[in-house]
Amino acid sequence: MADPGRDAYFQALQSALIDAGVAGPTLVVDRARLDANIDTLMGHLPEGMGYRIVAKSLPSPKLLAHVRERTGSDKLMTFNQPMLKALGELMPDADQLLGKPLPEAAVRAHFSQLPDPRQQALDRIQWLVDTPQRLAQYERLAEAFGVRLRISLELDVGLHRGGFVAGRRLGEALERLGNSDWLMLSGFMGYEPHLASIPELLGWRRHLLRRAKTAYRAAIEQAESVLGAGVAESLIRNAGGSPTYRMHPETDVANEVSVGSALVKPTHFDIPELAPHKPACFIATPVLKGPAPTRIPGLEWASALGRRLRPKTASALFIHGGNWQADPVDPPGLHYNRLLGRSSNQEMLNGDRRLAIQPDEFVFFRPHQSEAVFLQFGDIAVYEDGAIVDWWPVLPPSA
Repeated sequence: MADPGRDAYFQALQSALIDAGVAGPTLVVDRARLDANIDTLMGHLPEGMGYRIVAKSLPSPKLLAHVRERTGSDKLMTFNQPMLKALGELMPDADQLLGKPLPEAAVRAHFSQLPDPRQQALDRIQWLVDTPQRLAQYERLAEAFGVRLRISLELDVGLHRGGFVAGRRLGEALERLGNSDWLMLSGFMGYEPHLASIPELLGWRRHLLRRAKTAYRAAIEQAESVLGAGVAESLIRNAGGSPTYRMHPETDVANEVSVGSALVKPTHFDIPELAPHKPACFIATPVLKGPAPTRIPGLEWASALGRRLRPKTASALFIHGGNWQADPVDPPGLHYNRLLGRSSNQEMLNGDRRLAIQPDEFVFFRPHQSEAVFLQFGDIAVYEDGAIVDWWPVLPPSA
């Protein structure tokens, strides 16, 4: 019988975990909610807009394969050399765009690890470049290894985290790309997650969005001026992210958006722009001890008074593990103990006297983010139709 104090959804998820013999901290993905989020994303994209899957936010080969199959996308965004190598081996047909520039040593290491002939693998990679100096480094490496590289130039469209703006430095980079035997321009990337944090008051956000698109458009026009009219049609013009993909309802500037976290919706993505998306990932962990009246070490004499003055902390329980970037969501009313702090071993959670949970039952958390948290629990438990139906391995932590 369902506990009236607990959400029926989590009661069903708890039963599925118990039936599957789960006995430790586990990351769970709800496949039905994941699919609904994928469909929501694809339904919002305008005709002709490409979709690139952000691998760091969905760091499981089977999870990525599932998203690829449902969306029909062969485009990935990857963020470090181990991830690039792992996904290149697992998904050699995928087009990988680096989401950040890699140091010269990392690029050299990647070239060294590729089997001969290297060119076939490198044809599926777009290297992100943010400065003329890095462009020169990559050209020297390409020449040394005898390979040709596809280069995507990072644009600063308002985030101010590096990259080019239209002007002299961009012009010099474009000329270098146009004259190089070893490099070719494959596209631009302009990331604008800051826009989701800008208030809409007095049109502030709309103004900065227009400014971002104007900056992007100026870079495209400069590319056409340097490399020839019509070149923009062949370029990947990447933009967007989970918080901002809906700000691109047309393809006049960006022709593809990159989204990952919106498909599982951790708490950092509880924003109005993603209201149609549903939380699809949870941490589940068993209760080891409690619930029992809260007693603070060294302050036992004051604990009874504290329970009366702060009834929301009257009960305490201890869970298997803890100290994750996550918030407890079920049973309702649970929170961390501020006095004792966090623990990675047996974390204390507090609630009121009505806390209805027993040892070996599960507490559920929502992660703050997916990209780091997903790698902390081993294989992902896939939940669907009231059961754990699959286990999806994650990428190695270094990836």
